[in-house]
Amino acid sequence: MTPELKAKIDNIINSHKLVVFMKGTKLMPQCGFSNNAVQILNTLGVPYETVNVLEDYEIRQGIKEYSNWPTIPQVYLNGEFIGGSDILIELYQSGELPQIVEVALAS
Repeated sequence: MTPELKAKIDNIINSHKLVVFMKGTKLMPQCGFSNNAVQILNTLGVPYETVNVLEDYEIRQGIKEYSNWPTIPQVYLNGEFIGGSDILIELYQSGELPQIVEVALAS
């Protein structure tokens, strides 16, 4: 990963409390896993940003290397990688996600 790409991804992650790197947008997810992430976050009713990796091949590949996580979507909260769709579902179903997000957004 180039230093420029790392800086670009750092900037995106650090500019938003909650950001999802996904295929498509929150209004039009382009894959089922990205849709799952959007639906969960919409259910929580919290503000979040999305980055459409389909619009930027460099970010699409770079984010996988950045997080050492092979799949998209990827969710970042307060600059920390939370996980992908499966982890978000697990956290939501266990009741942990609303607490984690609430604390992070309040800080």
